[in-house]
Amino acid sequence: MSWLQWIQGFAGASMVEWIATLAGFLCVFMLIKRSRWSFVFGFVQVSIYSWIFFDVKLYSDMGLHIIYIGFQVYGWYMWSNHQDQQGHISPVKGSAKEYVGFGALALASAAILGLAMSSYTDASFPYVDAFTTCSSLIAQWLLTHRKLFNWAVWIIVDIVAIALYWQKGLYPTSALYFSFLIMACVGQYTWIKEFRRHNSEKHSTHLDNALG
Repeated sequence: MSWLQWIQGFAGASMVEWIATLAGFLCVFMLIKRSRWSFVFGFVQVSIYSWIFFDVKLYSDMGLHIIYIGFQVYGWYMWSNHQDQQGHISPVKGSAKEYVGFGALALASAAILGLAMSSYTDASFPYVDAFTTCSSLIAQWLLTHRKLFNWAVWIIVDIVAIALYWQKGLYPTSALYFSFLIMACVGQYTWIKEFRRHNSEKHSTHLDNALG
């Protein structure tokens, strides 16, 4: 594909896709800031993308985004209960065993879903679509529970999704996921920095209390 064709496809995208793209960008930006308001923009994004993915026969992604609608409500509730006085949440580390288990679950569930989609539907790229779907659900679960390395999972998902959506002609969406990739890298760095700062403050407080 030439750059001219890419630009033409980008410029010809529907207003609905542009709205979803903007909402998605704002959602991730607010997640990096550790604000529960990210889930409001996320609700708008995933509701619109449920229809977009149905229209282009990415059925696994469509199902994923329908589930995401519930995750936005759940995420708002969970983060509302763990805010500090500034309205931000603090990340929790999670165990290596936990991350390995979720990784194995992502691969196994993607294989099963991909097989089902290739056998019983006319889905495009069924196994790739299934991988982004299953991995995204796991990443979303980790994110909702404030796990520190949820961003690492998102980075993998974003790389695969960029190629997938490009192939399907969803150019603003592929551009959105490229920005997601960059923001996920920033998010991982920011959350690690915040995790270290928060633990350092807790350690200092405990030390002060012990000495006091």
